[in-house]
Amino acid sequence: MLVLGSANADLVVPVPHRPGAGETVLGGDAAVLPGGKGANTAVAAARLGAPVAFAGAVGADQYGDLLRDSLTSAGVRTDHLRTSARPTGLAYITVTPDGENSIVVSPGANSDVGDADVDALTWDGVSTLVCSLEVPVDTVARAVAAAAAHGVRPVLNLSPVVPVPAGTLALLDPLIVNEHEAAALAGSPEGLLALGPRSAVVTLGARGALVVTPEGTAEVGAPSVDVVDTTGAGDAFAGALAFGLSSGSSLVEAAAFAARVAALSVTAAGAQPSYPTLDRVREIG
Repeated sequence: MLVLGSANADLVVPVPHRPGAGETVLGGDAAVLPGGKGANTAVAAARLGAPVAFAGAVGADQYGDLLRDSLTSAGVRTDHLRTSARPTGLAYITVTPDGENSIVVSPGANSDVGDADVDALTWDGVSTLVCSLEVPVDTVARAVAAAAAHGVRPVLNLSPVVPVPAGTLALLDPLIVNEHEAAALAGSPEGLLALGPRSAVVTLGARGALVVTPEGTAEVGAPSVDVVDTTGAGDAFAGALAFGLSSGSSLVEAAAFAARVAALSVTAAGAQPSYPTLDRVREIG
């Protein structure tokens, strides 16, 4: 499995409520944690036991060291993680008592991930490519095309939502979005296939996910859990979904498994530190 995407240091501050315009809110102690949609996805899959390689860029700074260490300790190969002249990407995250978060991302080195990084990728033994959109969309489009040309299944977590070439969408199997992104893109989950992907998965938070294929729509549930922090839950879902697909599961089976993984991830603080092992997932059925 190969993941191409962002690697950020998450600067997380608990707050009593989100600040309004011009408002200063006194928060709790800040934590610096490894994150970024791409790195999160890779770590989530590796924690489950998948062989994973990550392609992206970090800066030559303490945050870059933090991310390299986190990826390596999770078992992710970092052969394609390049050191950029730009600083490591940062995500500024506020978390309210209900576990919900607000995030501002400064891409930094992630904006430096380009064609040369894609052209340097090796595809032997890779069955699934997972991308997300905190790196340039042109780079993602090139990676998806290269994956398809090598017989590798391309998966895109279209977050944040940006315009994606029709030719790229047509190769995706599946396109992953949350329910708000689905509404913005197509008005309804069922309308996503009209955009071109071969299949789509819509995450529904605590309610699980919807799987949309030309054969119809299937809903999968998620276990009820006590929410601590939702940061990185969507990335946990993407990594677990790709793990399931790489292991031979159907899309519905993989989505049901991913919903359980994502649910477990919100029971602990942070993104990567909260991701469960396969044994932990099996404990909840």
